Amino acid sequence: ARCIPACHEAPTGHGMTYPLIVLPFVLVTAVVTAASARRPGFARRMRASVVAAVALFALTAVFDNVMIALDLFTYPAEHLSGIRIGLAPIEDFSYPLCAAFGVPAVLSLLPTRKTE
Repeated sequence: ARCIPACHEAPTGHGMTYPLIVLPFVLVTAVVTAASARRPGFARRMRASVVAAVALFALTAVFDNVMIALDLFTYPAEHLSGIRIGLAPIEDFSYPLCAAFGVPAVLSLLPTRKTE
């Protein structure tokens, strides 16, 4: 089995863990989502983000478990929180969460283009 690159020792010699890699993405997503709360359609955007997050979580659960079961890659246990959904570490589910909430929030904060 191959180890994905982020699980190796950091250049500074400190142990790298997936929860530490995920943390900045989750924090930025939370800040951007909170910043978008004053934009029109926030409640509708949040409902759509929840639906997208559920779909992305389901896809992540299925495909991560299949790929791990096929031994396409592995995660060293010492770099994980230990929480899993099937074979997939919980950390893998943070990226779909960030995408489902972060992308719509960023788009709502961008200036609107006026059509001619």
